[in-house]
Amino acid sequence: MAPRKTPVVSRNPQLIRGVGKYSRSKMYHKRGLWAIKAKNGGVFPKHDPKPKAASTAEKVSKFYPADDIKVPLPNKRKAKPTKLRASITPGTVLIILAGRFKGKRVVFLKQLTSGLLLVTGPFKVNGVPLRRVNQAYVVGTSTKVDISGVNVDKFDDKYFAKAAEKKNKKGEGEFFEADKEEKNELPQDKKDDQKTVDAALIKSIEAVPDLKSYLAARFSLKAGMKPHELVF
Repeated sequence: MAPRKTPVVSRNPQLIRGVGKYSRSKMYHKRGLWAIKAKNGGVFPKHDPKPKAASTAEKVSKFYPADDIKVPLPNKRKAKPTKLRASITPGTVLIILAGRFKGKRVVFLKQLTSGLLLVTGPFKVNGVPLRRVNQAYVVGTSTKVDISGVNVDKFDDKYFAKAAEKKNKKGEGEFFEADKEEKNELPQDKKDDQKTVDAALIKSIEAVPDLKSYLAARFSLKAGMKPHELVF
């Protein structure tokens, strides 16, 4: 590209840095702004701003945190249904190894969508209600109960979901009084479901000699017993 022949000269050359040779009013006439203003009825013309093109790229922030923020890695694994152990089949008597009912014997009814096991004592026999248990915390036995007369179609993971509680701000005195008054009572429909399941199970249990007392007894290890040599 050929160099420019005529050098660019400012209309208002600076005498010293920041101070121009001509005043603001002088430059107003020198630039011909008065003619533009007179041509448009004493007002400078205004132009509508051009619409900005929508940028597809996201605007990068100029600021960033001083410390590194841990970002969870995306989980690309596909959820697989939990495989049920071969020793656990509908009607199998299981021994719970941990939790509130540790050592209790329960009857396995079915596997839920979440992979958890639906079990019951029954409640009338050993006090274990309908509940979900992880198969990692149970031991399957060779004892089985006929559950063909038990209908468990209505029981799923949503059935055991807890209702969301509303948190209200209370004073110190009201807080302790509320704890005494409020009790987690089981809804009547769930009590009726438990009775229905127990009634059908107890008929099958009472048909087998000593099975009811077997389920009512708590399992525990005694001195000298080796768990890996036991046959359940």
